[in-house]
Amino acid sequence: MSRRSRLQAKQQQPLSCQEEASQELQALDYLQTRKRRTAEEIKKKEDGKIAKKHQYEIKSCWPPTITGGISPCIIIETPHKEPVTTDFSRFKKYRFRNLFINPSPLPELNWGNSKDVWLNILTKENRYAHCKHFTSLHSSLQPHMRSILLDWLLEVCEVYALHRETFYLAQDFFDRFMLTQKNINKSMLQLIGITSLFIASKLEEIYAPKIQEFAYVTDGACSEDDIVRMELIMLKALKWELCPVTIVSWLNLYLQVDALKDVPKVLLPQYSQEKFIQIAQLLDLCILDVNSLDFQYRTLAAAALCHYTSIEIVKKASGLDWDSISECVQWMVPFVNVAKKVPVKLKNFKKVAAEDRHNIQTHTNYLDMLEEVNSGVVSTAPGQLSPVSTGGIITPPKSTEKK
Repeated sequence: MSRRSRLQAKQQQPLSCQEEASQELQALDYLQTRKRRTAEEIKKKEDGKIAKKHQYEIKSCWPPTITGGISPCIIIETPHKEPVTTDFSRFKKYRFRNLFINPSPLPELNWGNSKDVWLNILTKENRYAHCKHFTSLHSSLQPHMRSILLDWLLEVCEVYALHRETFYLAQDFFDRFMLTQKNINKSMLQLIGITSLFIASKLEEIYAPKIQEFAYVTDGACSEDDIVRMELIMLKALKWELCPVTIVSWLNLYLQVDALKDVPKVLLPQYSQEKFIQIAQLLDLCILDVNSLDFQYRTLAAAALCHYTSIEIVKKASGLDWDSISECVQWMVPFVNVAKKVPVKLKNFKKVAAEDRHNIQTHTNYLDMLEEVNSGVVSTAPGQLSPVSTGGIITPPKSTEKK
């Protein structure tokens, strides 16, 4: 055999082995496929049997005809069911009207829908809840301590020429924060009060006082670090809800609606500054009394407006009728009698425009006035009488003096 033929024989031998291996793999694959198909077929048959059995069991639980000739496969009408009426003509005056929402007193606005704006304001008013019973959560506190603190904040606001809105924001933050806490010591009140004013000033003022100035007015009782730490605690407790509709905002709105002449300029004050500060001073006095928290802010503002105008103007400006404000009006009578004895005049402030003077918070002898109010109200408890103001200082009495 030649060399070439031997090489060909060697090459043919491994090829035959590869062919055999390939045939064996194909055979194994065929057997596995057949087994898999057989198993699937068996499973399908078993599933079919189970389904038939289940179907049979379901069918067997329902007899072909129930007593009375009723079949479960027949839909029958409910007996004694009144037909659905499609005639709503009787209810025409009630459709698309919420009977629990006061009609909007706002005029037509060129920058928004007046009804939507009014509804948003009322929604915000209901969301920011306050209550006078927060003192029951703190065993060491007395109602007159709140009066002393707020009177001091009024004085601080006047010293730094802060806006009325800033004070009422601080008052709201303080009252709502106290509702979230328990057993606050009276030594912490000044820190909570000045921190409330610090937060409010950053929200409302264009040029807010520095934190050093807020710490300074406490006469060393609160440091800058104390105020920063308390600020974080209060923001978390209030859940960062910092935009209530304050009492002075409601008063501003009511007077604007009443005096409105030029609708496109509805955002610019068109009311008398003297009338505004006269009513605002009454509200300043009322808010020092913890019982004022029994009423919503818009009710307090409407009641104060009623004492200086009429119920017709209140209804036009606020949408509230006499039944809604009568209780608050009656409660406010002794405050009005005292407030009207004190003359009210516009004050001039440096770097404050003449048309904005009424918006700057002022202070007077509110604690003396509040004591006169309480002494004239028989139902007031002796423990709620406020102490006489020392006057001339912008720091509250020491903690040992708050009894």
